[in-house]
Amino acid sequence: MAARTLGRGVGRLLGSLRGLSGQPARPPCGVSAPRRAASGPSGSAPAVAAAAQPGSYPALSAQAAREPAAFWGSLARDTLVWDTPYHTVWDCDFSSGKIGWFLGGQLNVSVNCLDQHARKSPESVALIWERDEPGTEVRITYRELLETTCRLANTLKRHGVHRGDRVAIYMPVSPLAVAAMLACARIGAVHTVIFAGFSAESLAGRINDAKCKVVITFNQGLRGGRVVELKKIVDEAVKHCPTVQHVLVAHRTDNKVHMGDLDVPLEQEMAKEDPVCTPESMGSEDMLFMLYTSGSTGMPKGIVHTQAGYLLYAALTHKLVFDHQPGDIFGCVADIGWITGHSYVVYGPLCNGATSVLFESTPVYPNAGRYWETVERLKINQFYGAPTAVRLLLKYGDAWVKKYDRSSLRTLGSVGEPINCEAWEWLHRVVGDSRCTLVDTWWQTETGGICIAPRPSEEGAEILPAMAMRPFFGIVPVLMDEKGSVVEGSNVSGALCISQAWPGMARTIYGDHQRFVDAYFKAYPGYYFTGDGAYRTEGGYYQITGRMDDVINISGHRLGTAEIEDAIADHPAVPESAVIGYPHDIKGEAAFAFIVVKDSAGDSDVVVQELKSMVATKIAKYAVPDEILVVKRLPKTRSGKVMRRLLRKIITSEAQELGDTTTLEDPSIIAEILSVYQKCKDKQAAAK
Repeated sequence: MAARTLGRGVGRLLGSLRGLSGQPARPPCGVSAPRRAASGPSGSAPAVAAAAQPGSYPALSAQAAREPAAFWGSLARDTLVWDTPYHTVWDCDFSSGKIGWFLGGQLNVSVNCLDQHARKSPESVALIWERDEPGTEVRITYRELLETTCRLANTLKRHGVHRGDRVAIYMPVSPLAVAAMLACARIGAVHTVIFAGFSAESLAGRINDAKCKVVITFNQGLRGGRVVELKKIVDEAVKHCPTVQHVLVAHRTDNKVHMGDLDVPLEQEMAKEDPVCTPESMGSEDMLFMLYTSGSTGMPKGIVHTQAGYLLYAALTHKLVFDHQPGDIFGCVADIGWITGHSYVVYGPLCNGATSVLFESTPVYPNAGRYWETVERLKINQFYGAPTAVRLLLKYGDAWVKKYDRSSLRTLGSVGEPINCEAWEWLHRVVGDSRCTLVDTWWQTETGGICIAPRPSEEGAEILPAMAMRPFFGIVPVLMDEKGSVVEGSNVSGALCISQAWPGMARTIYGDHQRFVDAYFKAYPGYYFTGDGAYRTEGGYYQITGRMDDVINISGHRLGTAEIEDAIADHPAVPESAVIGYPHDIKGEAAFAFIVVKDSAGDSDVVVQELKSMVATKIAKYAVPDEILVVKRLPKTRSGKVMRRLLRKIITSEAQELGDTTTLEDPSIIAEILSVYQKCKDKQAAAK
C-alpha cells in the first residue's frame, strides 16, 4: 500500500516515516536512553517539541492525540474501500465502554482484502503456505484466494449461514482457513477461530458461548511431523453443542475419518459452487469476529472486533511498524487461532496487498534450522515471532542460523510476551547480523493491533533492547498508582492504561457488556486498563513489566490461573488448589500448582498424574502445570482468600521478603510450605 493511499494530507506525512535498514548504537540492556523531550500530558509520552517538523513522529503523535477525528478520518477515507462513506469519525465513552468509529459507513472487509487487489494484479501472490512438510511451500494468488473464498462463502450460505450468524473455525494455519475467515466476512457472518490445540471441552465451551451454527475443520492436522486428530476432537465437542447444524470437513491428509449426520465434505461442496459471491455491505460497527481470550475469573471471554476500525488499524500498523514495502514477503509465524494471526497473517497484510506467509510447522521440525531455511527459501523480508521460540532456538546455538542465507531480512519482530535481553540480543546479533531493525511489539487481543513498538519513529531514532518504547499514533498511555492517580514524570512505574480510544480496540465481550466494562474500564475510571504494568524511562519510553492480574503467559498463550484451578477442582481427591505463574527459561512463564489432597486419596503421585491429564483434556497440553506440589493447606487471609503472592515469593526464592503478612490467618504455614518445597527440590536434584 503506497504512502499516498494512506490518506490525503496525513498520508503524505506518514510517508516520511520510513523504517531503518540498520540501527544506531544501543546502550546496554536495562540502561535508560538519554532523555530527548519533556513528558507529554499527564507525563504520558514524549512531548512534541515546539519546533517539531510536520511529518515528524512527535508531530504526528500529537496530531493523532489532539485531533483524532481529523487524523483517523482522513486515513479511513482513503485507505479503505467504502460502499457508503461514514458521517461520524468517532463516538466513544470509556465510562460506559461505548466505542464507535466511522459511524454510518458501509464496506466489506473481504473486498478490501481481496477484490481490490485481484482487480489490479490478479496473479500477485497473496499467501505462501509453508506446509509442515519441509520445503513444500504452496503459493496462492489473489485471484485464487478470491475464488476460493467465494466458493466457500456460497457453501456457507447453502448450508443456512446468514448475516450475523456465528461460525467456528477449528483449523491449523492454511489457505483454506484464511478463506474460511474471509468467506464469513464476505457474507456478514461472524467467525470465531479456535486454536487447533484446544481440547474438545474447551472447543465446546467456546462454540456454545458464541452459539455457533456451523463448525469448519479438517479431517486431521499436521504439526511437527505428528498427526492431530481434529475431526475426532470436533466430534466429541459437538455432542455437547446444540446450536451446531453442520460440520464442514476439509481434508489435510488422505486418511478417511468418520462422517456423521452433521458432517459435510467441504471440498466436494465447494466444487459445486460459483466462484463469484456478491459481498454483503456491512456497517462499520457490525461484528467481524470474536476471539476468545483468558480471563482471571476462569471463564474465557469472547472479545468482539468490528469491521472498519479494526481493519484500518491492522493495515496501518502492519505497514508502519514493519516498514512493509510493495513486493515484500511478510513472515508472521503465529497461528491464526490467536490475534497475532488475525491481524498480521490475514487482515493487515491482505488489506495492504502484501504476500503473507502461513507457517504450519514448528521452529524445530525437522531441526532447529526450520525458520531460517524458510527465510532463505522464501526470501522473507519481515520475520515476526514469539520470544518463547527465540529462547528455545537460542539453546541450539548459532550454527543452525548461520547455515542459511538471511540477507533478505530487513525487520525482525517479537510478539506475545515481553522479550528478555539475552533473546533480544541473540535475535538482533545472530539472526539479524546486527543490521536488521528489531521491533519488540506490545499489544493484546483486546487492542486489535500493535500499540507500543520502536517503529514508526523519526529517521535514525534509537532502538533500545527488550523495550517496546514508542506508542503508535493515537495511543496515549498513562501510568497509574495504587490509588488511581496518574503517575507523572520519568523513571516511574505503574499500571499501564490508555486514556483515549483508538479504531482497532475491542468493542465488547460477546453477550456480557458489563463484564467488558468491569474488566477494562472500572479499575481506573476514564481509562482503558491493560492489565499490564509498565516502566517509563528517562527518555519517555515504555517498558512492559508483565501482568498485574491472575493471568499468566505461557509461550505467548494467555491463560487465566483460575481456568487451571477450575480444571483441577474437578478431581474428587483435590478440595483446594492455587495456581501461580513463575519465570521459565524457555516458555517465559510456566504454571505451578499447589494442591491439597484428601487423606483418603491414597497415592498422591497418582493424583498428580491424573491432574496433568485432566488439565490437558479440559484446556490444552500447554496449560499443564510444570510443577504440582502437594501441601497440607494453603496460605489464606482471615477472610479465606488464598494469598497467591506469598506462594509466588516462595518459588521464586524471595521468601525472605514476603512483605505484609498481617492478614495471614496462620503465619506458620509459610515455613510448612517452604519445607515441602525444599524437599521436592532436593528430590529433583538427586534424580538428575
